[in-house]
Formats: sequence, structure tokens, C-alpha cells
Amino acid sequence: MPKFIFVVGGVMSGVGKGAAVASIGCILQSYGYRVTAVKIDPYVNVDAGTMNPIEHGEVFVTDDGDETDQDIGNYERFLNENIYSVNYMTTGRVYQTVIERERNLEYGGRCVEVVPHVPEEVIRRIKEAQRQAKADFTIVEVGGTVGEYQNVLFLEAARMIHLESPKDVMFVLVSYLPIPKNTGEMKTKPTQYAVRTVNSAGIQPDFILARAECPLDGPRRRKLSVFCNVSEDNVISAPDVDSIYKVPIHFEDEGFGRKILKKFGMHPKRRNLANWRRFTESIDQSSKPVRIAMVGKYFATGEFTLSDSYLSVIEAIKHSAWAQGRKPVIEWLNAEEFETDPKYAQKLADYDGLIIPGGFGGRGIEGKMRAIRYVRENGIPYLGLCYGMQLATVEFARNVLGLKDANTEEVYKKSPHLIIHTMPEQERLIKEKRYGGSMRLGAYPCVLASGTKSRRAYGLAEISERHRHRYEFNNAYRQDLLKAGLVISGTSPDGRLVEIIEIKDHPFFVGTQFHPELKSRPLAPHPLFMAFIKAAVKVGSSRKNHHRSNKENRSTK
Repeated sequence: MPKFIFVVGGVMSGVGKGAAVASIGCILQSYGYRVTAVKIDPYVNVDAGTMNPIEHGEVFVTDDGDETDQDIGNYERFLNENIYSVNYMTTGRVYQTVIERERNLEYGGRCVEVVPHVPEEVIRRIKEAQRQAKADFTIVEVGGTVGEYQNVLFLEAARMIHLESPKDVMFVLVSYLPIPKNTGEMKTKPTQYAVRTVNSAGIQPDFILARAECPLDGPRRRKLSVFCNVSEDNVISAPDVDSIYKVPIHFEDEGFGRKILKKFGMHPKRRNLANWRRFTESIDQSSKPVRIAMVGKYFATGEFTLSDSYLSVIEAIKHSAWAQGRKPVIEWLNAEEFETDPKYAQKLADYDGLIIPGGFGGRGIEGKMRAIRYVRENGIPYLGLCYGMQLATVEFARNVLGLKDANTEEVYKKSPHLIIHTMPEQERLIKEKRYGGSMRLGAYPCVLASGTKSRRAYGLAEISERHRHRYEFNNAYRQDLLKAGLVISGTSPDGRLVEIIEIKDHPFFVGTQFHPELKSRPLAPHPLFMAFIKAAVKVGSSRKNHHRSNKENRSTK
């Protein structure tokens, strides 16, 4: 019988449920079992595509074109498998299906109620994800924090599936144990209340993952055991680690995976985390830095700087840097700073490479183009992703082709030179204000031109990459841009859609209409990021040698 593991969070959001789900899955997979993971988002939004990236974090796009929570990306990276739309649900998506079924008389004339019909739809979706993956273990992350009104119905679904098959369902509570500075003592009381809250939903945790700044000690473990009705052996210490990728190793060393199997009356078919251990060792062994600047606008929220908006890009940089024995040093630069201070772009001389990730709207784009111009003219490696590719094309049209008024239709529709314009199939959707889930989404094929940096990076003539955009390269300017020196190195199979642009006489200047970061994995870094980091290392080393040579020359005079 397939097994289901529900992971819920206590005390606060951002406690690490997604990392816990991905890590548990990684361990069970290493034991020889088929594993899949499901994310439940307790938002009324139908998908993550309409959520503010500053508030919610990155929108992760699946191969089959779903706009999901960033945790789906973590699942893919840790399991090294594609996760599909069936594995993601929101409150809005569940209610939408229940209402559609009611309209279609699929409930046979019965009165449709929040309970049990909404939890039953949740259960149906979980089981469908398990069935499609043929999974031995389906790990379900219930978003939010226990005690919130928003996820009560999902906890009810978990209770119902446990009632139906108690030997095949398990609960893990990931809870935070604060250490107030004025006392210096780790406090268990918030977790005790979290357990009582989840108990009130009819659920008793089988395991507690005790998240804290430091490892859990004996007295705290015993206290949690007594007051939370969980054996000491099943209270798992989960201290902060310097890399999320070390969590599976820590859990394995704690015996967490074997304890899960024991509760289910199962045994490992094999044990092999060797590749993962070697990967985490490479993280510690990578000491020489490679400095990468990221220019974006989804960083600031009040007095805090966030990076979740660009999580997949950050992880893709790390994967490729570690694979080349380099320590990634990533710094976030606000695009608007480049607009207010024309000399601000000179800061980029201190970096080995620049990435401009995806985005929307006009805020900060002039700053982004100043940054792009600087690295283009000064030979600093550049990788533009989606909007970063479009703006690189506009910048080239302005400052190389000489079309000073060049722009993108997304920002300034009245420009006489719309280098980037609306995709024909998107014009009707925008006019009808059909924005949700209507962009060009998911995986599409791309043909690579021979002799280009992109072709050399991939080593393939045709690839498949994931997209999320409404605007595209305007082919009316294609020949003029080619004559000015722009290289089109990737197109759709019919040659119509420009997928990749390059500049030939540059250490590395590549822009992609797609999002390569979504396919990067720890054990299989993305080839474009690998090529970018390789170029950044080379340029950075050359610059350091040049400075060293100049310094030695000055000292001998």
C-alpha cells in the first residue's frame, strides 16, 4: 500500500517545511523507494502566478506549464525529478473544482458542503498525484502554520485520510524553538502549544522536527516528549545549517529515514546517499570565490532584503560554482540605484559576472539597461533571463544599432521602435484581461545554431526549456540587429520565435527568453550556468592577474 507523510508547520512561517519534505524524500529515494511530493498552498489564488513575488517568493514553472510555489522547485532539485501540476494545489484551485463539479451535477443533487466535500477533493488530488507518480511514498506539505484558519480544511483532509488508513499515514510537525537573547535558553513552550493546536484538529504528530539555531539538548528533548506525547527517539534535532543541501545528510545521521520506515514496518531496499554526500563535501571544499552581481527589483520589503523572489537563479549559480570548485559570492543590487546615480554602474567592475533575472513592469528597467550596457562594453560576463534577454536586446538596439527610442511594448507602447512586442496569441488575452495562467508557460523546444556559445554549452542541436512570458523579440527588427552584430543562437523549431541572443566578440554575453534556472539540479547543474560561471572565473582571474602585474610593475619603478 502507498504511504502518505503529512508535514505541517508550527510557531511561525518559513520554518523549513519545504526543506524537510525535500530532504525526507531524498533519503527515502536513496533507500530505493519511489517518492513524490505535494504542496498545498492555503491561498484563494488559483495558482502562484498572480502572487506578489516579494510577499510569496518565486513563481516556479513546471514542465507542463503550471505556475507553482517555490517549494516545488526544491522538490525537483532534491529528488532530481520533474514535478507536475497535479502535485500542486491551492484553496482557490480546490474550491474551483468543487464548484465546477456542483455545476455539472456530479454530486447527484446532494447539498454540497465545505465538510466533507472540500477535504474529499483535497484527498482525491493527493491520491491522484501518488497514482501518476506510482509513488511508494507521497510527502504532503501543508502550507501555513497550524492554528491559522486558512489551512484547517487541509488538516481535516489529513485527518480523514489517516482515519481511512491509519497504518499508511504519518504526521511530521516542523516547529521552531526560539532562544530569546535576554534568557539565553531554548524555549519549548511555543512548540507545545503548536502540538496542542494540531491535536485539536484530530492529529497527533508522529515526529517533531525541532528547528532552532543550535542542536536540541537532552532536557529540551525530554520536555517535548512528555508534553507533546512523542517518544524521545522521534524528536529530531534540526539546527540551522550553512546550506540547505546538508539537511538530508543531517537527517540521515540522526537516523530519521530509518525511523520513518520502522514506523511503517518497512526496511531500506538499499542505502546510497554517496553522491549526495560527495556533493555536500564539494560545497565545503569550494573556497576560491566567484563574485556574481544580480540586478533586480524584487528585493526590498520594508527594512529587509529578501532573496526568495529569485530562488532558482540563486541555486543555479551555486550548483554551477560548486561544480567548478568555486565559492559563489552573490550580491543583490537594486536596479533603481543605477537610475538615480549614473556612476553606480561602475560598481560592476568589482564583479566577475552579472545576471539580470526575469521580471515584469517598468520600474527599474532603465537601471537594468545601464548595468547591461556597462558589462557589454567592459567585457564582463552577462546572463540575461527572460526580461534580462529582452532588455539586453533593447539596450543593443539603442546603443549599437542607434535606435535611441527603442523600447519594449510592456513598458512604453508608444515607442516608434518596439524591439520587444506582444506575442500575437497574447493580444486577445490582455484585451480581455485574462491574466491568470495565460502566459506562454511550460517547456518548449529550441533549436541551437552551430558555432555559438549556447550550442557549445549544451552540446546539443535541440533542447527543451521552460517559459513564462507574454512578450517576444520583434522580428521586424531582426535583420537590422543581425547586421549590427547581434547573434541569434536559438529559435523555436519554426524559426519564428527568438529564444537566445548572444554577442560574438565578448567573453560571455547571452540572453535567454526561457528560464534555464528552473532546470538546474545540484547533481546536474544547468549547462548555460556552467558556461557563464566558467567565463566569470576566467575573466575574474585575468583581471586579478592584470592588477597583480600592474602592482609589481609599479613596485619595480
